[in-house]
Amino acid sequence: MADQLHHTGGMAYFKNKFLTSKFLQNHILGLFEIVNLKNKSMKKNLIYWPIAFALILFASCKKHDQVCKDNTYNPVVSPFNFTKSIQLTNPYFSFQPGKKYIYEGGTSDGVERIEIERRPTTKVVNDITCVVIRDRVYIADKLVEDTDDWFAQDNSGNVWYMGEYVTDYNPDGSVKDHAGSWEAGVDCAKPGYQMLANPQPGNAYRQEYAVGIAEDKAEVIEVGLTVTVPFGTFTNCIKIKETSDIIPDLFEYKFYAPGVGFIKAVNVTDEEEVVLIDIQ
Repeated sequence: MADQLHHTGGMAYFKNKFLTSKFLQNHILGLFEIVNLKNKSMKKNLIYWPIAFALILFASCKKHDQVCKDNTYNPVVSPFNFTKSIQLTNPYFSFQPGKKYIYEGGTSDGVERIEIERRPTTKVVNDITCVVIRDRVYIADKLVEDTDDWFAQDNSGNVWYMGEYVTDYNPDGSVKDHAGSWEAGVDCAKPGYQMLANPQPGNAYRQEYAVGIAEDKAEVIEVGLTVTVPFGTFTNCIKIKETSDIIPDLFEYKFYAPGVGFIKAVNVTDEEEVVLIDIQ
């Protein structure tokens, strides 16, 4: 989502529009339809169409190269290492079924309210069954985003971020778009760690990788912290710094408490924060 913090999954989603191969196909084919109208000779058509096909193939390859920009990041994610993938036992990321986690914070557009809850359904991504976490964001009491995030825990206790489906809304309540959506295994998108099994200062990792859509990274900064938010005071908390390759100057700190999970986010760039106010 543009200019909004995304508190469940990665830090933020910035909606870049790519020139797709389908777009190029339509324009190239349109061009040669015009040529065919001017040149009714079948012989000439047979010359033009192979050129059109070559251009379409080239455009498709260029798009694939762009989407798969970083071939050095290749996380090993095997279904055999996710035998209990929907059992979120990681103490720092374990949204409990039937509970709603409510957060609030201030923005330049009004009070931001975030409601996060675990859906009873699951989502299969790359043959791995994922938990579906619903994340709704309201600004000044108006719904601006409704997202399903997909997470899976491996057998070592690491929680992986496998993708998301985003629905953004206009001020009048109508659907704006689904920009920012991605799924591991589709168009070279790759999963990343959402929460390590044993986070320690200095641990750095990708949280997600979908070129131009989701390129967030994280680094564990501190552990053993005591953090107070409206919902209470928590000990043994961890502090994680999140950044984005898409907008390098934007970063935030997130705080997680054992047994609860995410409790606070501080957007350093915008000097805004969101805190846990209730669990219902």
